[in-house]
Amino acid sequence: MNTDLSMQMLAMNSMKTQHSVQITVFKKAHEMQTELLDTLMQTALSAPPPGQGVKVDKLA
Repeated sequence: MNTDLSMQMLAMNSMKTQHSVQITVFKKAHEMQTELLDTLMQTALSAPPPGQGVKVDKLA
């Protein structure tokens, strides 16, 4: 009986650890995606370099 209880406790601790790791990985992936989007949005919204966008090329 004691071995059954200890096996259940071991399985529960293992599941708890696995769940914590999954949450941590998910949060880190979300954080990395957010940083990437912020970087891309800063680049997209910034002013063009000097001399670019002065004339419109109607032949393109």
